[in-house]
Amino acid sequence: MAPMTGAIFVVGDIHGQLEMLESALAVIDSDPAAGAPVVFVGDYLDRGPDSKGVVARLMQGQAEGRPWICLMGNHDRYLLRFLQDPAYRDPRTSAGLDWLSPRIGGRQTLASYGVDAHPERALKDIHTDALAAIPQAHVDWIANLPLCHETDAHIFAHAGIRPGVPLEDQEEDDLLWIRGTFLDDPRDHGRLVVHGHTAIECPQHYGNRLNMDGGAGYGRPLDPAVLLGREAFLIGPRGRVRL
Repeated sequence: MAPMTGAIFVVGDIHGQLEMLESALAVIDSDPAAGAPVVFVGDYLDRGPDSKGVVARLMQGQAEGRPWICLMGNHDRYLLRFLQDPAYRDPRTSAGLDWLSPRIGGRQTLASYGVDAHPERALKDIHTDALAAIPQAHVDWIANLPLCHETDAHIFAHAGIRPGVPLEDQEEDDLLWIRGTFLDDPRDHGRLVVHGHTAIECPQHYGNRLNMDGGAGYGRPLDPAVLLGREAFLIGPRGRVRL
């Protein structure tokens, strides 16, 4: 577990928005705490135009030795499941939707890798092309993403946690998918839970949790935050703004 001392940055769901990611990284690099760890809460893929570029950028940063912790999101796992079985439907997904449905955004991810995922193409042909086009290094990186990260003051997980369950006993599907049971629970979880997954208009601090999904997957800004203990500050060109 990382110590509580010092700052830690957090970036919400990116969803293929490489230009927004680069802007967020530039803002982080201009903050007084630049060089502190950065936690990315998952959902690097789908909806936006350059999922491939987002994955490559995050992999590059880690390879350069930057203190970046990249967590897995449910949209990242979608890709893994599709490559294993193109007919797979995650039971947590709304009825009738699969990864290639417009609301999920898998076709945009495949397009960023050069795969023609037009709806009129046969699923088996799309799958064959995806297996050939997506670098194994990208698949391996996504498959090995951690589900959570801890400090003395924080628990980071893509969707949140199941209240009252020790972190070591949390289920993967909850860490990647949970909503109401967690979002509606006002109790203090012992540490600030920092998450994304549920898109809102902009990041918001609720006292016991911090939602960093400001809706970049729908074209809204990707604003990073800096955490000082359980306090959070949105950062941008004008500096820090307390959440």
